[in-house]
Amino acid sequence: MDNFKSLDWDDLKVFIHAARGGSLGSAARRLRVDQSTISRRIAHLESTLGVALFERLPSGLKVNETGDRLLCHAERIESAVIAMREDVQCGGSRMAGRVRLATMEGIASLYLAYRFVELRKQHPDLTVELLTSPQSVSVNRREADLFLSFFRPTGQGMVSERIGCFQLGLYASQSYLDAHGMPKSASELTKHSFVTYIDDQIQLDSVRWLDDIIKSPPVSFHSNSMCAQMNAAAGGIGLVLLPSFATARRPDLIPVLHDKLSTTRELWINVHNDLQFVPRIRAVSSFLKSTFKADPLMQASTRGRKMLDTLLETDIPVTEQTV
Repeated sequence: MDNFKSLDWDDLKVFIHAARGGSLGSAARRLRVDQSTISRRIAHLESTLGVALFERLPSGLKVNETGDRLLCHAERIESAVIAMREDVQCGGSRMAGRVRLATMEGIASLYLAYRFVELRKQHPDLTVELLTSPQSVSVNRREADLFLSFFRPTGQGMVSERIGCFQLGLYASQSYLDAHGMPKSASELTKHSFVTYIDDQIQLDSVRWLDDIIKSPPVSFHSNSMCAQMNAAAGGIGLVLLPSFATARRPDLIPVLHDKLSTTRELWINVHNDLQFVPRIRAVSSFLKSTFKADPLMQASTRGRKMLDTLLETDIPVTEQTV
C-alpha cells in the first residue's frame, strides 16, 4: 500500500483519457502529447499499483474490472481538480476561458453560430468551441462542457434542463411544386418524393422526425447533413422536413401543409454537476436560455405531437399532426 504514496496525478489523468477514448492515440490527441508518453504513463501507473488496468486488444484499450473501479475514483479526483482550478484562476466570478458546447450540425450551423457575437460582446474574454456531432456527446466523460440535445439524455452526474422546443414542417422549392403540384392533404404525400437522412447513419433517434409525418416515404435524396438536405430540396429534388429555425432565412423554400402537418422537438441543456456553477459555463448556459426564450421559433408548444388524424384513411401510411 505504500506505493499509493507515489501516485502521480499526471498518470491518473492519462489513465482517465485512455479509458474514455479506448486507445493510446485518442488520449495522446486529447492531451497533446505523443503516444509513447501515454504508454509510459500507463505502464508507470500499473507498476505503482501492481495491477493491470487495461485489456490490450487489436482494436485498442479496454478497461478491465480493476481499471473500471479505479476510473470511478480517478474521475472524482478530476472533478475536485477542476473545481479547484476554476476557483483559484477565476476567483469564483470572472467570465473568462473556453467553453466547449456540443450539439447537432443543423442548429449549430444554421442558428447558434450566427448569434454568438452577442455573447462575445457581453464577455469578451470568453471563447466558445462549438462542436457539431451526429451522436450523443457525454459531458460525464468530459467530451464537452455543455451538450445541447433534442432529447433528455440519461446518465448519472449530469444536470439537464429543458430550455426550448422547436417546430418542424415540410418545405419544397417552387420548381418542385411547379413540376409536381402543391399537396392539398396528407394523403397526397405518397405521390411525392422526399429528402431525408441516411438511415444506417442515424445515431440519434430524435432526428428520425420524418417518421412523425409519413411512414415509408418515397425518397429521392439521402444525406447525413441537414444543410445538404435543405439545399437539395431548394434545388427541386423533393420535399424536406426541416426545423423552423433552419428556414427563417430561406425564401427559396416554401411551406407545405403547415396548417395540417407538423411535429416538434425539445431542446435540453446538459452539464456535468461539477461544472454547473462554474462562471464561464453558467455564462454560456444563461446565454442559450435567454436566446431561446426570446425567440418564438424556439418556444413552440409540444401539445398535439404525434396525434393521428382520425379522418385519414387507415391504408394511407401518413401521420397527420397539429401543434
